Order: sequence, then structure tokens, then C-alpha cells
Amino acid sequence: MKNSLILLLIALGTSTLTAKTPNILFIFLDDFGWRDTSYMGSDFYETPNLDKLASEGMVFTDAYACAANCAPSRACLLSGQYTPRHEIYNVGTKPRGNSQHRRLEHIPGKSTLDPNIKTWAQSLKEAGYITATMGKWHLSEDPLPYGFDLNVGGTHSGSPPRGYYPPHPRAPELQDVPDDEYLTDSICNRAVQFIRANQDNKWALYLTLFAVHTPLNAKKELAAKYKSKMPGDLHNHVAMATMVQAVDDGVGRIVATLKKLNLSKNTVVFFFSDNGGYGPATDMAPLKGYKGTYYEGGIRVPFFVKWPGVIKPGSRTSEPMIGVDLHPTFREIAGARTPGQAKDGLSLVPFLKGDTEHIADRALFWHFPAYLQSYQVIGEQRDPLFRSRPCSIIRRGDWKLHHYLEDDAHELYNLKDDIGESNNLAGRMPGKVAQLRNELDAWRSRVKAAMPRRRNPEFDAQAETVAIKAMLKRMEGQAGNKKKQRTKP
Repeated sequence: MKNSLILLLIALGTSTLTAKTPNILFIFLDDFGWRDTSYMGSDFYETPNLDKLASEGMVFTDAYACAANCAPSRACLLSGQYTPRHEIYNVGTKPRGNSQHRRLEHIPGKSTLDPNIKTWAQSLKEAGYITATMGKWHLSEDPLPYGFDLNVGGTHSGSPPRGYYPPHPRAPELQDVPDDEYLTDSICNRAVQFIRANQDNKWALYLTLFAVHTPLNAKKELAAKYKSKMPGDLHNHVAMATMVQAVDDGVGRIVATLKKLNLSKNTVVFFFSDNGGYGPATDMAPLKGYKGTYYEGGIRVPFFVKWPGVIKPGSRTSEPMIGVDLHPTFREIAGARTPGQAKDGLSLVPFLKGDTEHIADRALFWHFPAYLQSYQVIGEQRDPLFRSRPCSIIRRGDWKLHHYLEDDAHELYNLKDDIGESNNLAGRMPGKVAQLRNELDAWRSRVKAAMPRRRNPEFDAQAETVAIKAMLKRMEGQAGNKKKQRTKP
């Protein structure tokens, strides 16, 4: 391995920032579900280090990714803008699923983040921070032009092309890791080196781990432990459990490094996920859905902030936040300038400091004008063939409205009373539907949201009906198998 982590310190020199601007450690996981930590209720996965960090800060129970799958969620996070502004709607731009089942022609969007959009990393770098991204990037071939001084492992790839064990072709800084070193360990080890090398500087580390995205490669030395462990009622996937522990162990090493270097008190820690958990391997119950759906299980994710001296340990809030909020939050923490571009998020800093009204009176939005095919597992999406068809979503207060663009259908839920989105109130509350739909329409107009309107000439209603019946039959069998697994001794 090159000595770039050490050389980076020499090349960039010593930071001149004041002690009032803390370091920022941003732990960003992939496909990590709302209940995949012990502190959120997992009965099989083990996360003692993450649990301890969460207990030392503020846990947000109603935190949201900006999209139900990877690339658009990450583009929103880096840009501070909702999907219609940067136009990354899906992973890639090609149509998804069987063309005979798509009623509309999807909006392809873009696959690369516009380099003219200023990221929070660029703002922090201008403010004197040394910046690093380690792990999944997914928004272009190279993250360095987007404000990072160091890139470990980041390319346009959305998952490890060869899995979690070497070799890692084309992955920067991961070409000479030991043959038996697990990818999560390799990246966390680089994070420790980066922090040590820059202990006298102000730094921001975007620890954007590939875990727990597919392929579900178990960490070999942990597999036996979880094979012999009693399955939980909620979680029981052995490979996933080893991947979760590898993340937690890596975070533990990083936290221990901060403590050893006396950096803990001057480092703000954020923990977040890019979307809901992977349906075939984990469960977000009582939330409905999983990665790729716009039910709560696909977009509500774990989130906490530890900020020593600012946030009271053990704090908890149900105030909704969303990924675009982190761009202005990071800038305010760093004392960075506000870029002259469209902004959709609100800084969480006043809220974290006690201004409980700061983010209360606002709506959150999602827009997905494309298709995402089904996992072909338990049917918690709107229909069996697609996890998501073109849709827009608004949440205001406890109310959440789904608007499906193919048939102009609505689903209305009160999340306070019905967190599992099982009781569609749209037919009984037309006034509330109209109110939220008007606000959603106004937002789509304001952000110039691309709307799929042209009918897909390849759509075949008969073929769709046959496919739905076949899928429902398979799902019935899978549901029975899942019930048996949960009830076995």
C-alpha cells in the first residue's frame, strides 16, 4: 500500500481552524435497516459499540433517507437537494423490470452527480478541513473532484465487485490488503490511520462502508458464532449478523483511537443509512416494506448524533429529519459558507442545541418517477411485480400521503396511529388527501419534478395479470415458510 494517508498530512500542512470547529466522523451504512442495531430492537444482531455511541448522544426515531435505494439517496445527501434537482432517480438509467408490466415510460434521469453542484465536502474543505471518503461512493468514477482529499475504495460501483474478501480490482488504496482481510476491516483500518495521521488537524471523515450491501459474504471467523446462536423472532440471518458485527467492531476500533488520541470530546459523530434494509435478509417490523419501497421500511432508517458538550447523553426525539438536512448541518458545524445553489434541507444544529421548534413545521418529500422490480419475496410492496412504481410521497406531521403516478391513486396513513401503514384512510378522508396532494403538487412544481406521462407501448395488461397471479402464489408459499422459521424452537 502507498503511504498516501501519511503523505496527505505532509502535503496539506497543519489546519488553522479554531477549537470551536470539531472534527466530523460520519458513519454511513448501506442497506442498514431501521431495526438492525440492538438499540433499535434487533434480537439477533449485536452492536454494542454503536449502542454505546447512541446512548451518548441523541437518537432520532423518525429519520429518513431521501430515497429507497442507494444512488439517489447518496446524491441527495452529498448535494443537499431532493431528487428532482440532481435527477439521479435510480441505480443506473435503464428501465427496470419486465417491459410488459410497466404502464408508463420511466424517467431515466442521470447516473452521475453533476460536478457543478457543490457538496458539503467541498464546503468543509474550503473551511480548512481535511476530508476523506472511505468505502462506497457510487456517484461518479472518482470522488476526489467532489471535495475529498483522500479516497479509499470509492468508484462508481455500488457494491464490492468481487465480494468482501480480496482482491478488490480498481478500488483505490485497497490493492495490497492481506488476502484474508475482510473489506469492512480494511476500510476501518484505513480510517484509524487517517485519524492518527491528522490528529493535529481538523478533519471530516465520510466512512461510507459497503456493508451491509450484497453480496452477503459472511465474515468467516464470525460465522460459527451466529450459526450456533438462537434465532430471534425479528432477525436470524447468519451472514447478515456477521456483517453487522464487522461494522460494529470496526467502529469500536475507530472510537478507541479517538479516545486514545484525546479527540473524543472534539469530534461529532453521525450515524445514518442510505435506505431501508435488504428484504430477503432482514426485517424492519413493525414498519412495512424494505429497501426499494416507499413504505416506512424502505426509507425510515437509524440515525443518531453524538456531540460532546452540546447534546445531552441519552436524548431521544421523534422529530422527523431527512438526508438533505446533513449538508447544511455539516456546514454550520464547520463554520463553512453557504453555496449559491438550490437548498432543500435544514441544519439540525439549532435543534441539537435545544431549539425544539426549529425543524417542526415542515413537510418532507420523495419523488421516484421510475420502476424498481420486486425481490420476489414476501409482498410488502404495493403490488407483487415492483417494489416501487412511479410515485411521489409527502409526510407532514403524523400524516403520510403516497401518490402513484400510473393510476393517480392515493394512500393515506397516520403514522402515529398506524406505523405499519396497514390502514389506508384515503377513501375516508378526502379532505386530508386534497390538502396534502395540493402541497405535494406545489412542491413538484417548485422543484420542476420530471413526471412520467407517456404510456409504455410495450405494456400488456393480460401479461401483467398472469404475472401477478403467479407471483402471489409464490409469495403465499414464502410467507408460510417465513412463519415456520419464526416459530421454530
